[in-house]
Amino acid sequence: MVMKKLTLIIITNLFTIAGFAGDILTLNNEMVFEGEVVKIKKCAVIFKAGGEKYTVPTSDIFSVRFGNVKDKVYTNFLELADDAQNKCLSGRLDAENYHGRKGGHFILGMLFGPFAIIGTAATANPTPLKGRDTFAMSKNTEILDDPEYLNCYKKKAKSKLIGVEGLGFGATIILLLFLLGPP
Repeated sequence: MVMKKLTLIIITNLFTIAGFAGDILTLNNEMVFEGEVVKIKKCAVIFKAGGEKYTVPTSDIFSVRFGNVKDKVYTNFLELADDAQNKCLSGRLDAENYHGRKGGHFILGMLFGPFAIIGTAATANPTPLKGRDTFAMSKNTEILDDPEYLNCYKKKAKSKLIGVEGLGFGATIILLLFLLGPP
């Protein structure tokens, strides 16, 4: 009984902490850093983590997730979306911050597990026009049909949906372990 309560408390805390996270910078080599995006230039992002400031070239960045999409740094960045590199980063950011249907994919992951993940990987074709939040909230409406923007948006949105399905599958496993208890 104590183990069940402990597991439930840990899961609740993880979801709570994830909700209050700051800016998250993910590099192309899959390294992830949490901190604060201080400034975004045309070819680099100034990122503050652990009291230190780092200048990271945009070519090394896979995605940036802002804790607050109304942050002035984020809105100023959207004005720089002129070249292909920034279009790609804009696509990733829009997919990260606005692409919806996560709840449905979480349920799919819970019900069908790996089959849902394989199905999404093989058949999903997320676009900003299908995501009503992206179309309504993005400040990049003039480049929504740009091939570079779309390619990066689709990759990021698809990986995000697959991740949510993985969380749903993991939740099912934890729920089953919780219900079955120790042998």
